[in-house]
Amino acid sequence: MAPETKAGPLQDGGSLASAISNSVRQLVAEYTGRGPTRARTSIRDNIVVVLLEDTLTKGERRLVAKGRDIRVLDYRAEFQEAMREEAIASVEELTGRKVMAFMSANHIDPDLAAELFVLEPDGEAASSDGR
Repeated sequence: MAPETKAGPLQDGGSLASAISNSVRQLVAEYTGRGPTRARTSIRDNIVVVLLEDTLTKGERRLVAKGRDIRVLDYRAEFQEAMREEAIASVEELTGRKVMAFMSANHIDPDLAAELFVLEPDGEAASSDGR
């Protein structure tokens, strides 16, 4: 059975990936004041990866131009840690599965961020793998 969201049932992986991308993009915007211009989600087995593009704010870009890349990366890591619980809750709601682990990474040039969620195996995947 397909997971349901507040918007209704998710019929396929594309719809689920899109819903996760939109959720993470909105969460980043709420925390930083500006969301990424593009978000793509890949789902395979128990791994969900959200790749965010063009994430830096105008102020962060100015800091990078002044050679303060490390501070911007530290700042971004703080935002990601602050969003952790909400990001996990959103992915759990959308997938209908528990998140076992959440990891984040940022890159300055090109301006990318990645949010990685490891889900508990579902019953079907566990039985087909023999685990």
